[in-house]
Amino acid sequence: MTTPPDARIPMLDVDAAHAAAAGVGVPEGMARLSVFKVLLRHEDLAARVNGLLHQLLWNGSLEPRRRELIIMRIGWRQGSVYEWTQHWRVARMLEIPEDDLLGVRDWKASDRFDRADRAVLAATDETLGGGAISARTWAELEATVPDEKARLEVVLAIANWSMFAQLLRTLEVPLEDGVDPWPPDGAVPEPARNPVASELD
Repeated sequence: MTTPPDARIPMLDVDAAHAAAAGVGVPEGMARLSVFKVLLRHEDLAARVNGLLHQLLWNGSLEPRRRELIIMRIGWRQGSVYEWTQHWRVARMLEIPEDDLLGVRDWKASDRFDRADRAVLAATDETLGGGAISARTWAELEATVPDEKARLEVVLAIANWSMFAQLLRTLEVPLEDGVDPWPPDGAVPEPARNPVASELD
């Protein structure tokens, strides 16, 4: 994928991204992604972002299915085509059923989710909507996600992938070449309202 001519922060080319990644310990596979071709313009920052991703994705205590439900919900709610598309692929590699992933679009009306799934999805919506998880939903997390480290990761996962959704949209990071957006059906959520832009209009 080449950098769009009007990119806010141009992506590094493949060779430059790999060189920058090698210098700060970011894996080569991450350096191939469009988002890291942008982040590696700031190598130290990219390394620290990668460290948190590595912990949450590969060494986490939170069950991977629930982590991916959180991410897919954020991608949908925040209108992040890159996040939805990339984690659709991650979730399918984890053999999470398509119907479960589609269900996060309107999870309250879906019968695809157990009590713990619904607790993490409620926590996600509450954080996106009001900045914090309510006492009632936290009690549900305590009842259904008994591991304390996993509950901490629910909070950190929501924060991390919300940050990514904002970064991806603000910097208009493109999908990699040959990747179709918004799988599996191309449905797109209503764009998130940007109150700052609205005030400036």
